[in-house]
Amino acid sequence: MRKINFLILTAIIFLISCGDHTSENSSVTITDEITVAEYFDQTGRDDVLTGGVKMIPIQTTAGVFNVWTKRTGNNPRIKVLILHGGPGASHQYLEGFDSFFPGEGIEYYYYDQLESGFSDHPNDTSLWHVEHFVEEVEQVRKALGLNRDNFYLYGQSWGGILAIEYALKYQDNLKALIISNMMSSIPDYNIYANEVLGPQLDPAVLKEIKTLEAAGDFKNPRYIELITENYYPEHVLRMPLEDWPEPVVRDFSQTNEAFYISMQGPSEFGSVGNSRLKNWDRKKDLPKIAVPTLTMGGTYDTMDPEHMKWMADQVQHGRYTHCPNGSHLSIYDDQEVYFKGLIQFIRDVDQGKFID
Repeated sequence: MRKINFLILTAIIFLISCGDHTSENSSVTITDEITVAEYFDQTGRDDVLTGGVKMIPIQTTAGVFNVWTKRTGNNPRIKVLILHGGPGASHQYLEGFDSFFPGEGIEYYYYDQLESGFSDHPNDTSLWHVEHFVEEVEQVRKALGLNRDNFYLYGQSWGGILAIEYALKYQDNLKALIISNMMSSIPDYNIYANEVLGPQLDPAVLKEIKTLEAAGDFKNPRYIELITENYYPEHVLRMPLEDWPEPVVRDFSQTNEAFYISMQGPSEFGSVGNSRLKNWDRKKDLPKIAVPTLTMGGTYDTMDPEHMKWMADQVQHGRYTHCPNGSHLSIYDDQEVYFKGLIQFIRDVDQGKFID
């Protein structure tokens, strides 16, 4: 019942907010380019029965596995594939997109990467590397019918790493690229976390955190408490923990911890130990990216906002959106600024107005 009521409410909002765009001989529009009827047109779709959900088989070196995707909307020119972070999180913490993209007529796809969310969890460490996930994204793109005329690739956090890597190999398939809350260098991220963010904590708190990390005691309840109560509300999502959005809480409780630690490492202050991403660095390769590119960051982000602004100057056609009140999840704590910048970029690319 809740889903039915939401659809009815959404339709009413569309009718009210878009009334100024109608005439006696036109349909109600979401934007100047697409009508509500066109946006919800299911003609020729093979995912109607499942509400837009499609399981896509992925060929890997370890066999065939299925990944979960979900489409919302219909727009032949604008199709956004959303890459979640982690690694090991899922699309769920990004469900805030549902409050903004439909009203703009943007077709978009949630997608849980292998080992995450509703996708298969083979627990095969031989697949836990960047190259596998780049090829996985390419297979998903083909299965969804995305191409250079309509394919916008969005990546948040770890998803930003994946988006950069995909663009460096397959940018001929892209219309535009969005890198959200992610630097182009893990070594630079490590420096920022330890030399800038760490010292912002209470000295006693930081000392205790560092003592526990030095002992490798990352699962100690005290370590988790210190990080959760002091670091997360400052740099991950700037809201009291009890006010965190339900999709974020739900997703964080389901993170694939083994996968996350293998790729990122156990520390919240950079990528350490034998983590597979600790040496990842694509700073020198950014000038190779020729498609329109948006980088996004926040003042209080776990990632250096100045670095992310710099990234926009390194690619051939870049723009930076800064969220003055935002953290790593600016999608929630600086939501209006975040989505205004994101949607404007998509619109400008679509209308040929993109200015680098």
